[in-house]
Amino acid sequence: MREVLRVNQLGYYPVLALGVLAIIDQFQGYAFTVLTPDIGATLGLGIGTVAALRVAQTFAQAISPLPIAAIVRNRASRAALCIGTGVIWSVVTLFTGFVPGLLALLAVLVVDGLSTGSVGALHYPLLTDIYPPAGRVRVFSFYNALGAFGSILSPLLVALLSVFFLLTWRGVFVALGLIAVLGSLSTLRLRDPGFGKWDTEAIRAAVIHNGSAVRPDSIEHKDVDLGFFEIAQRLMLIPTLRRMYSGYMVLGMLLVPFATFLSYFLADRWNMDASERGFFFAGIAAASVVGLLLFAKRGERVFRLGPQRMTRFASYALALAVLLLALGAAVPSFIPMVVCFAVGETLIAILAPCINIVMLSIVRARHRPIASALAGIAVAVGAIAGTILLSGIDSRFGLAGAIGSLVVPGVVGALILGSAGRLVEGDLDRMISEVQEEETVKQSVTAGHHVPLLACRGIDFSYGKLQVLFDVGLTVDEGEMVALLGVNGAGKSTLLNVISGLALPQSGTVRLSGHDITYLDAERRLKLGVAQVPGGRAVFPPLTVIDNLRVFGHTLGRDRTRVNEAIERALAAFPRLEERRNQHAVTLSGGEQQMLALSKSLILAPKLLLIDELSLGLAPVVVAQLVDMVRTINASGTAIVLVEQSVNVAFSLVERCYFMERGQVRFEGSPVDLVERDDLLRAVFLGNGAPL
Repeated sequence: MREVLRVNQLGYYPVLALGVLAIIDQFQGYAFTVLTPDIGATLGLGIGTVAALRVAQTFAQAISPLPIAAIVRNRASRAALCIGTGVIWSVVTLFTGFVPGLLALLAVLVVDGLSTGSVGALHYPLLTDIYPPAGRVRVFSFYNALGAFGSILSPLLVALLSVFFLLTWRGVFVALGLIAVLGSLSTLRLRDPGFGKWDTEAIRAAVIHNGSAVRPDSIEHKDVDLGFFEIAQRLMLIPTLRRMYSGYMVLGMLLVPFATFLSYFLADRWNMDASERGFFFAGIAAASVVGLLLFAKRGERVFRLGPQRMTRFASYALALAVLLLALGAAVPSFIPMVVCFAVGETLIAILAPCINIVMLSIVRARHRPIASALAGIAVAVGAIAGTILLSGIDSRFGLAGAIGSLVVPGVVGALILGSAGRLVEGDLDRMISEVQEEETVKQSVTAGHHVPLLACRGIDFSYGKLQVLFDVGLTVDEGEMVALLGVNGAGKSTLLNVISGLALPQSGTVRLSGHDITYLDAERRLKLGVAQVPGGRAVFPPLTVIDNLRVFGHTLGRDRTRVNEAIERALAAFPRLEERRNQHAVTLSGGEQQMLALSKSLILAPKLLLIDELSLGLAPVVVAQLVDMVRTINASGTAIVLVEQSVNVAFSLVERCYFMERGQVRFEGSPVDLVERDDLLRAVFLGNGAPL
């Protein structure tokens, strides 16, 4: 690690500063864990009440990463927030010594949970951007070793303050709070380097070439920048992350409720007082520090061989850890019990760098705070579930039985975590491809090269386990009209839903004028000029014609004049609708309902209009009117993608078409060339050898 830091002209201060903050964060939690029996006796609280307090603290910890990740999503303010949370931990630890009763203690634990939850969204993503990939496993291990040192220092200080200074549990919290204040002041020089300095920027640099902007762009960055929940939704589509979050939930069971029940276990089974429990927890944490430092070099080597190996390593560590913890609760001898818990806790400590390095490697730089926040939520959910599980088992089988019960979720979590290994490389490749594609398109636009209005690349989509689209690609130029043909079930309507945002793909990209809109919400795409006329149900049946048109005009805002003008323009284009303006849409004929649906485009004037099944079930005379209107809409500058079962209708409108079969694009070209493909058009639509 020294060599990595020397070559890249980096220092130890950032990881040391974050490590100090991680140590401070341990003070309140470990002091509460060690002193739980004493606090409970003073305030008249039983183990059930204490467990409930922990649940409330964990719930606060679960929700806190969300606002923190939202704040730092687009601004490099992580360092300032890290320092701020350190100050909060100091104040909370100090104030714990003055709590008069249950409600005050609850407030203190909730505030501590809110601030502690921010660690996941801040510390690991910040370390990832400060230090290069070549040394990250060592940096993560060193940071976790510092955190584990806090797990030594915190209970050790509790024991020393209790034994040598004869402080009550209140005095212990006050002393720890004062020490925490000094520690937080030592981190004031911490700075945020920005997002993706070592990986995302390096990928972009590999595809950059010289050029000058020659074409203005009507879409601003803020219009396509993903919001918090859009990023979260996108992250949950990554197969590796979904499985790794299961591992985080099991980790949550082992971090919070296990420590609480272990403290009671030591007091009841082995008659340990506060100072003895403090030395016990300090000794176990010392073993974790040694384990992390020994793991750092080996972990770096494993990770360089392939991140999937690190995932499998973590799964083995998790399974072995829960087995050792269960064994430690069951053995009748003191020394074997200590050894089992020490080795088990060491393996749990190693899990954090293993899982985090893989998770943050497959996620784009600006998404890392939110990915870490979701991991923190998974940990908190696991902690809550673990508290409920252990409380129920404790009441029936005792503390040893409660600790032993962690084997079942632990082994299940290990199996799920191990299964993520085969998915890691694919998700990593997809992330790198997205960054490369984004920079390539950006440079093409800058150099004045042609960029289509719509570009779909490598689209995969599944309904649950049923995959419907396979590596689908499609492009549409500005003002162009393209037909999308194929039999029922080929995936045409699904592709339109992916383009409009009604469905999110598992992989691939959708770009509008070069901008990535793959995971934008549908309503935001509408504002960018992407509108869809769905097949079958494209109107609101209980509303009148005029009310349907007003709904279509909602996106235009509160400018009533503009909305009314757009409505009158639509009614002028479809005189039949003018005659029925006060009729409910459900009473209209099929052709009139399709006219009403198509009038959406006349009101919104989109850049891209997606039409699904224009002529389905309609009389030829009605279809002719609709075809004329589609031509008019296209002539106004709107590009159109037309899904159509009628080959004659489609060929009368377009000069370029795509043919889909079983979720794949089998043909792209002119209608004339498609007619000559007997294996596609004639075989599917007309029967073998049938004339057009």
